[in-house]
This record gives sequence, C-alpha cells and structure tokens, in this order.
Amino acid sequence: MVSIARQRARSFFSAHPARTVVLGFATVVAVGTVLLTLPLAAEDGRATNLLTALFTSTSAVCVTGLAVVDTGTYWSGFGEGVILGLIQVGGFGIMTMASLLALLVSGRLRLRMQLTAQAETRSLDFGDVRRVLIGVAGTTLAVELAVGAMLALRFRFGYDYGIGQAAYLGYFHAVSAFNNAGFGLHADSLTRYSQDAWVTLPVAAAVILGGIGFPVLLEMLRHRNRVRTTGRKNWTLHTKLTVITTVALLAVGTVLTGVLEWSNPGTLGPHSVPGKILDSFFHSTMTRTAGFNAIDVGAMHASTLLMTCMLMFIGGGSAGTAGGIKVTTFAVLAAAILAEVRGEPTSAVLGRRLAPHALRQALTVALLGVGLVMSATLALLSLTDAPLEAVLFEAVSAFATVGLSTGITADLPSIGQLIVIALMFIGRIGPITLVSALALRERTRRYELPEERPVIG
Repeated sequence: MVSIARQRARSFFSAHPARTVVLGFATVVAVGTVLLTLPLAAEDGRATNLLTALFTSTSAVCVTGLAVVDTGTYWSGFGEGVILGLIQVGGFGIMTMASLLALLVSGRLRLRMQLTAQAETRSLDFGDVRRVLIGVAGTTLAVELAVGAMLALRFRFGYDYGIGQAAYLGYFHAVSAFNNAGFGLHADSLTRYSQDAWVTLPVAAAVILGGIGFPVLLEMLRHRNRVRTTGRKNWTLHTKLTVITTVALLAVGTVLTGVLEWSNPGTLGPHSVPGKILDSFFHSTMTRTAGFNAIDVGAMHASTLLMTCMLMFIGGGSAGTAGGIKVTTFAVLAAAILAEVRGEPTSAVLGRRLAPHALRQALTVALLGVGLVMSATLALLSLTDAPLEAVLFEAVSAFATVGLSTGITADLPSIGQLIVIALMFIGRIGPITLVSALALRERTRRYELPEERPVIG
C-alpha cells in the first residue's frame, strides 16, 4: 500500500512539474515560518506569533517585501539571516536550487529534474537546462557581490559605518535588490539615501538586472562577443520585447513620477532638480517589483499611486525575480490591440507573427490578475477603513510581489493579512503555473465545434 501511494504521488507531480514548484515554495514558506517563530529570531528573545512569522516568511520567499514589523529592529541577527536566506532561495527558485544541487552532486540531471527546472526557469531550450542553471548561479553571485561591494564601500566611507556593519548592510541590500525583494534594514527603507546616487543607482541597477529575467540576461551575455565582432544583436523576439518594453516603461514611469510629484512637499518638492530626476527614476525602477522607496509613498498624490499601480501590475521580465503579469504579456496584448484596430488578421511585432496560443496565454494571465486584484481589493475594503487608493495599492503590490506600501499593511486585521499572504504566493507562482499545477490531467479535443461570432462591444 505504501509503494502504491508513493507511485501515485510520484505520477501526480511528474505529470506536471509545475506542481512540484508550488509544493517547493509552500514547503520553504512553512520552514521559514517555523524558524521565524523561534525566540532566537526576535530581537527581544520572545517567540513571534504565527501570523507575523507566516506573513514575513511568505513575503521573503515570494520576494515581495511587504512587512507587518520593522525588519531591522524587530528581528535579531538570526532572524535577519533567515529572511535573507528565504529571499535568496525564493528569488533563485526552489526547483532551480534543487536542480543545481543534483547537478553538483551527480554531475548530471535526471529527466524529471530537467522538466522541473524548465518549469521554474521557463527556459525556451530544453537541451540547455544545465547551462541555464549554471548561468543563473553565476549571474546571481556576480551581481550580488558586485553591488554589495559598491554599497559596502559607500556605507563605510560615506556614512562612517564600521567595516563589518557596512559589509552586512551592503550585501543584505544587494541580495534584496537583485531578487526584487525590497526588504531593508532601515525603518524608512532608503529614504535617508534619496539624494545619494552612489546608493540608489547600484540598487536600481541590481533591481533591473534581477527583474529583466534570467533568459534575457543569459542571452545577452551569450551574444556579447558576437556584438563586439559584428555589431549586430541577434536576439530572440522574447529578449527584444523584454528590453524594449522595460526601457519604455522605465522612461514613462520616470517622467510621470516627476511631473505628478514635482511640487509635492511630502515627496519631490524639497529636492533639487537633479535630486527630483534621480528619485523619479528610482521610484520608476522600484515599480518593477523591487519594493524599496526613496520618497514617502504614503504622501504621494492619488494620481501617482494609480500610475504606480499600473506599472506594478505589469511588472518585470519573465523567469526573473520580478512579479506582475510581465512585460512580454503587456507587449503581446498591446500588439494584439494594435492589430485589431488596424483590421489585420494576425498580430505581429518586430517583424514576427505572434502565435495564437501566446495571445491566449497573455489574455489569460492578464484577466486572472485583474480578477484576483479586484477580488482582493473588494475583500480588503470590507475589512478596513483605509481609502480605496491605499487598499488597491496594497493589493496590486502584493499580487505583483512589489512590496511598496502606503503604510496600511501592519494595520490590516488578521483576515486581511491572510488575503495579502495569498496574493503574494499566487503572484510569485504565477496564475498559469498555479492552474497547471492544480490541473488533474491534460485534455485533447478530437473535434471542433461549429463556429459562431457573438456581438462584441
């Protein structure tokens, strides 16, 4: 009986490797929750209540950054270490980490492990899973060490921190930035460094590199020598869409933040012109799902909050540490709308025709995201007296695993915090991944139904 049950469980997860990804993330959240409830994890030496530990663990594993307690003062060194480990594991991907361990131990990957790794990294080339995993590990380590070193030097010589403390602050914020987590060790996030480009720009660079997606980073690194010799960028459509859309959204976010908050005394108003531009760019970058803030989000105008919600909902690149519906999903939907407006029978972008299933997937992801955010916003509004813009902002931030907040997170009732936890988990796993993980089996239709067109609009 035990062997039969084991075989059924194995077949249940091997049929859809994404199920293993969901189980892996849930397991790490549970382990992190247990560790954070230990008295050793809290600064005052007392056991943390289960809901606070669960919220913090989920936020760390899902690389969100929302918090109900201040990270730097509430948690001890052990607790901060647990959070940092959860961020690293969550950003890197539970199954990616497991596949790397299997590669290091045995020197080869079994077929099931390859499928699992591919489900997490969304690699387009099945035969390159091993190379992708090694590239992900190398890229992660290189970026985190480089950014951590730059931040540590700035903290040491610019703010007179001790060598050990400067190194710890630098590395913690570098890991949090590259994994788009947004956890910081200061109660005011990075607002004390809002005019310091030596701090904000390295953090922004790490956020962009982590959020743009591992497949894009690896492809850009793989083709760098070819660009040097031929001057041509032979990138795939996915890479081109990700880079172009990311740059465009960063520019739009920077301009809109500057225009909307230019004279706001609670945000950009008191700063110099270069400082306003720097903070506008930093805020636009953080909407890629990073969660750090250099200006007070709670003091922003409602129009800026709505603009930020739109950028957060779009998110960053696929298979990276960012959340949201992803920039490629947004680009595909934009291409479909443009084609429909022009009356064209198919959607095309950058000289390539988009496959019909790509359009269906993009529409599914976007509508599921809208449905989840609207449902959560409605539920939270019934549980709190906070204004609509603040509640909507919180829901979008949780679903898109951003971590920016207007300050209402800790004031939410227990049920409200559980809703935010569910949003963070679903947002990190992804609607399509979650649906495929819960599906019992794939169905193939052996016939086509008669076609009919309902009236639209």
